[in-house]
Amino acid sequence: MIRLDNIQKSFGSKDSLVNALQGVSLTIAEGELIAITGTSGSGKSTLLNIIGCLDYPTQGDYYLADKPVSHKSKTEMAKLRNEAIGFVMQDFALVDHYTVRQNVALPLMYVKDKSLRKERQQKVDHLLARLGIDNKAKEKSALLSGGQKQRVAIGRALINEPQLILADEPTGALDQNTSKEILNLLLGLHEEGKTVIIVTHDLEVAALCERIIQMEDGKIAGEIKGKPLKERAYGTF
Repeated sequence: MIRLDNIQKSFGSKDSLVNALQGVSLTIAEGELIAITGTSGSGKSTLLNIIGCLDYPTQGDYYLADKPVSHKSKTEMAKLRNEAIGFVMQDFALVDHYTVRQNVALPLMYVKDKSLRKERQQKVDHLLARLGIDNKAKEKSALLSGGQKQRVAIGRALINEPQLILADEPTGALDQNTSKEILNLLLGLHEEGKTVIIVTHDLEVAALCERIIQMEDGKIAGEIKGKPLKERAYGTF
């Protein structure tokens, strides 16, 4: 599903160039559960941004669903993000003055097919119930707890039914019990067949995944296997 060939990403001017990614090559099959780990500045978030079509590589080729992505226009990239990728961020990235329902439905604003948009609007309430926040549907997101906000973010990530879910430190702002709930939701999405990629510095979280990609100085420093499927539930360490 995902193929990265010799990806390089640089920031800054010639005199102060920062090579955030240096020759990264990686293949991720459809339906895999992957962790990307590394210290701050290792390149893991930059790599996720490229996989998520939020940024372009300086060099190299990126293929998503066997189609080249690296040279698409910004408009094409935005369309691809909205249709094929769901994002779950550490800071939730919600619109504070929107209700829970409005936040979950937000990606539908960019769906041009009116019948498809209407069909998915009808799924908002189902998603809220599935995530256990249907009783908060009319509440402003600013008033929610951290765990509730992350559930809203997951709902927003799922509303357009993407195959690929990207989670950047999804438990970084949560307490341990809430982290367990959110991680088990992500594991459930993987079991439904979605491709889930989690960026984390928490090795216990990473161990839940099938593969752990270790980043260091903008390169893939290593790769190890995570836990067996039967043990893949948060709290089984």
